[in-house]
Amino acid sequence: MKRLFLFFATNIAAVAMLSVAAFVVCSFFGVDLSAALGEGGYAPLLLFSFVMGMAGSLISLFLSKTMVKARMKCRVIDGTEGEAERWLVSTVEDLARRANLKTPEVAIYPGAANAFATGAFKNSALVAVSTDIMGQMTREELRAVLGHEMTHVANGDMVTMGLTQGVINTFVIFFSHIVAQIVQGALSGREGRRNRAGYGLYHVIVMVMQMALGFLSSMILMWYSRRREFAADAGSARLLGSPAPMIAALRRLGNLQPGVLPDSLKAFGIGGKMSSLFASHPPLEDRINALMNMPPDTSF
Repeated sequence: MKRLFLFFATNIAAVAMLSVAAFVVCSFFGVDLSAALGEGGYAPLLLFSFVMGMAGSLISLFLSKTMVKARMKCRVIDGTEGEAERWLVSTVEDLARRANLKTPEVAIYPGAANAFATGAFKNSALVAVSTDIMGQMTREELRAVLGHEMTHVANGDMVTMGLTQGVINTFVIFFSHIVAQIVQGALSGREGRRNRAGYGLYHVIVMVMQMALGFLSSMILMWYSRRREFAADAGSARLLGSPAPMIAALRRLGNLQPGVLPDSLKAFGIGGKMSSLFASHPPLEDRINALMNMPPDTSF
């Protein structure tokens, strides 16, 4: 969950930075951005929104590995640190071969039982596990978790999420400017948008609407994330040759004490309908049931 939160937060920060930069540059050169975007129908605004939205998403995607390493205090390992680290690296190498991928960076970070994969490219990814999950899972369970993360890498989920976020950003920026034009016109009058006060009001409305619409649109990204979790569980089953290890790993997560629950459960809960809209992971019971009901023709 922290990985997705950092990705989403970085994306918002990047879009906000680009918006402020556009405001400053246009102000410096005396260009009324709100008027320029309103000329020629909606096409200029849509193009502007697409460029800004995709740029913000791509910035967050390319910074994702660096940001996560720093924020979560990841310690990159090569297997020479000890027996546990050697097993971890060799297991990731084996799974990478099975998935026809270049071995990603392997890291350990302090924290509650969890694991994640991130990176802009399949062959330069990062797979990390927490100290708690290493201490509380059997090696077969942990291998299943690593298979789950390697499937995320093989499926290019971070790239797809980045592109999805870019499309979402495009419409968030587009409709934020539409609302700002409507509100500014109502408050300032037809000529109000041309003066400095009206121009400042326009950008305040845009920023507020971007934050509000961005928060609401995160439900789309979280819905996609929940779908990808089922696919990653199934991918782990295929890499290991059986769904049993992944089922055991999920059951282990469900039996952890509340103090060490994964953030994907602790932060959002899994019981209420509203909380599930903003959850990055489906309920453990649903994931276990999906693995137990995998089609019999699934190749292992």
